[in-house]
Amino acid sequence: MQHVFSLLQQYALPFIVVISAVVFVHEFGHYLVARLCGIRVESFSIGFGRKLFGWTDKSGTAWQVAWLPLGGYVKMFGDADAASTPDEKVKTMTEAEKSVAFYHQKVGKRMAVVAAGPVSNYIFAILVLAVLFIFQGQPFSPPMVGALQENGVAAQAGVLAGDKVTSIDGKEISRFEDIKRLIGMNSGAPVSMVVERAGKLQTLSLTPEITVQKDRFGGEHRMGRIGIVSDKVEHIKRQPLEALRYATLETWNMSVDTLKAVGQIVTGVRGSEELGGPIRIAEMSGDIAQDGLWAMLWFIAILSINLGLINLFPVPLLDGGHLLFFSLEKLMGRPLGEKTQEAGMRVGFVLVVSLMLFATWNDLVHLDVLSKIKALFS
Repeated sequence: MQHVFSLLQQYALPFIVVISAVVFVHEFGHYLVARLCGIRVESFSIGFGRKLFGWTDKSGTAWQVAWLPLGGYVKMFGDADAASTPDEKVKTMTEAEKSVAFYHQKVGKRMAVVAAGPVSNYIFAILVLAVLFIFQGQPFSPPMVGALQENGVAAQAGVLAGDKVTSIDGKEISRFEDIKRLIGMNSGAPVSMVVERAGKLQTLSLTPEITVQKDRFGGEHRMGRIGIVSDKVEHIKRQPLEALRYATLETWNMSVDTLKAVGQIVTGVRGSEELGGPIRIAEMSGDIAQDGLWAMLWFIAILSINLGLINLFPVPLLDGGHLLFFSLEKLMGRPLGEKTQEAGMRVGFVLVVSLMLFATWNDLVHLDVLSKIKALFS
């Protein structure tokens, strides 16, 4: 029993804190813009299922924390469920009721409310990263080649220790971390790298080798590598405005890299086993929590970016799917037919649930849960 309590304390509590933080930010974005648009919000929930505790505010919104901390929702007046499916009563509403119902708002307002969730996640991530860059410092090592792997890709291409990398495939390099990011996401395609040596620029062509590397949690990742290391690692503390600028750039780069990784998984370049679900997030939350507050804030920022980005995918049931429907409504001058929307929601439900099940299966395989269960009965 003590061992179980210890595991809950190590993994469950950090997981609940991390997930609740990014979900609250996301749902509060929906809530805030809905209220600014004059829409009545009936309930605000962190978690799904049976209510653990809650209260009702002066505007009539029921706030609650539910027992299953895997998401949350904001239910607005006229919604039949947490997925914002219109209730049958929207057809018989009075003018006063229509004025505060989400379904009867102009399409621009509805799009603003839906987009507010992912946008809030991005704003939150930028602010968290900015705080980190102000107080902890931003990793910002000079883009100098400190040493090379013998017979590595870079050495064979003519790179020398002391070279300063200025660009890769036309993208300006300002720090060594940029090199690691661009080469790491490479799928084995040739790149053009410009280096400065003795005051002169030289263009070198090389093809990163793809290696399978394990992270600290045992997860395997396909990464490009050219065999160079930095001669020193630096952290630069930023001024507030400067920190916001670099945090925004960092958020953009993370989003681009995530989209690139998803594309590589879809095309088969990157293994689908890299997809993780709630179990993996719980494991990572528990382990990262041991590293202290700064590490936990980094993790929360990354999750917030991923939650915002994924919700923008044009899949029915996600915010991006709603935005797609509303965009078509704006172009056509009328909403899509009910049957079309219902069919889209069913397809979206199947896609989202299938992805969650697949990610959870990856988690079980990653943690070798099936073998451990089998061992109990053998």
